[in-house]
Amino acid sequence: MKFQPIITVGRQYGSGGRYVAKLLSERLGIPFYDKELLVEASKDSGICQEVMENYDEKQEKRGLFSMLGGYQARSEMSMYLDIPLNHRIFLAQFDTIRRIADEGPCVIVGRCADYVLRDHPNVINIFIKASNEERIRRIVNIYGIDPADAEESIRKADKQRASYYNYYATGTWGSVDNYHLCVDTGVMGINGAVELICKSIEIREKKIEEDKTEW
Repeated sequence: MKFQPIITVGRQYGSGGRYVAKLLSERLGIPFYDKELLVEASKDSGICQEVMENYDEKQEKRGLFSMLGGYQARSEMSMYLDIPLNHRIFLAQFDTIRRIADEGPCVIVGRCADYVLRDHPNVINIFIKASNEERIRRIVNIYGIDPADAEESIRKADKQRASYYNYYATGTWGSVDNYHLCVDTGVMGINGAVELICKSIEIREKKIEEDKTEW
């Protein structure tokens, strides 16, 4: 059976990570999920999509504990309704990410997908980064951010993503241990990053086939 890659993409703000992920999905002909994931999670959970968007990749400073372990072991509706809304939204996305990955190959941007799918046999976790200079240039030229505000915009966006990830994934956002491949778009370029990830998928597929023959 042909390898069915599940690609998760973490990204620094302004690195072009979302664009890389979108081009990758088009290149491979597989579904792409960024904001689209919120639509699916809203359908699956019944939580209003607008509410989903308000909490998207944001973390409230309220105790989480080891919620995921308890949720996976005991998912009764009573427990679900007892937990805070932001936790319910994360769990709704958690379930939707798992469902989407089980349905076939796809590209998923952010939302702790690498953590949620850490045990999935077909997952390839990517992190997209770039230098501050490259990121400032990108958000000024493409997003229309005022150059005077660019550095602060980057700092705030990265802090928000890190806080969300570190809170829900109980790990460290951007840590090399979370990803199989880290790509610098300032060095490789957007198209070069896509090519490199596609090549990594080929290598992963070959490795899986080699592992089968060893048995």
